[in-house]
Amino acid sequence: MLKGQHVIDPTDLSLQDIDELCTLADQMIVDPDAYKDVCHGKILATLFFEPSTRTRLSFEAAMQHLGGSTLGFADASASSTTKGETLADTIRTVSSYVDVIAMRNPKEGAALLASRYSRVPVINAGDGGHHHPTQTLTDMVTIHALKGGFSGHTVGFCGDLKFGRTVHSLLKTLSRYPDNKFVLISPNELQVPDYITTQVLKRSGLPFETAERLEDVIGDLDILYMTRVQKERFFNEQDYIRLKDSYILDHEKMKLAKDNMIVMHPLPRVNEIATEVDDDPRAAYFKQVRYGMFARMALISKLVGVL
Repeated sequence: MLKGQHVIDPTDLSLQDIDELCTLADQMIVDPDAYKDVCHGKILATLFFEPSTRTRLSFEAAMQHLGGSTLGFADASASSTTKGETLADTIRTVSSYVDVIAMRNPKEGAALLASRYSRVPVINAGDGGHHHPTQTLTDMVTIHALKGGFSGHTVGFCGDLKFGRTVHSLLKTLSRYPDNKFVLISPNELQVPDYITTQVLKRSGLPFETAERLEDVIGDLDILYMTRVQKERFFNEQDYIRLKDSYILDHEKMKLAKDNMIVMHPLPRVNEIATEVDDDPRAAYFKQVRYGMFARMALISKLVGVL
């Protein structure tokens, strides 16, 4: 049972929790009207101490589609922290008014601190470079809906694998399921951190390989998870210029892929996926956005105990 629990780290959700949430999200996708009043009378607080568009609106839309209501702020300047109020006091106050809190804060560990003072479940909507569990849940709902399950896939992660928290979280989660294989596609400068290799990939016993060119491995993939390669991460511009086009997914690279491969992206994208790919039936990233709302609907309804 998830009722009353905090969700700070993706590992706060057991495999059974993930399976149940994905099944519930699938049901909501098929018949959203059946769930339009389940959170009637419940209130979600969205406390966003740094700007966000997709995540904040997704949470608010999720609660409203469940028949609940929302309150909160989209910028720290709109909160009493500008007057010197501590996060603990903010959480003590807000949790007296609402049934669940979704919070984003640029400080790593802020969500865990908030959970210690809250009277209601806290959902971490991003705490600096640490965790973003509902993005991981969004990714899992997308895979569940489009690929039918979480095992037996060859998953390629492409782009910034060193600093991308969404990559790290999804790798950790998928490594908990059997018979997956991972292909890590990045320049040397942006390879996954050593702790992911040693503590996650090797410990899981699942096979993985590295590659520097997307076109060399795209034909092997069932799922391609794209991220942005950032120029500022390179030590010299020549290396960036040499490699940057290898990480732009376009029509020519898609010709090399399986007919049933899906392309995912946590968004926002810049130029790493050409707009010409948007009309390809394998492009799943805008479906992913929609599935994210249903993922949050499922999670909220479980945490407040209405389903």
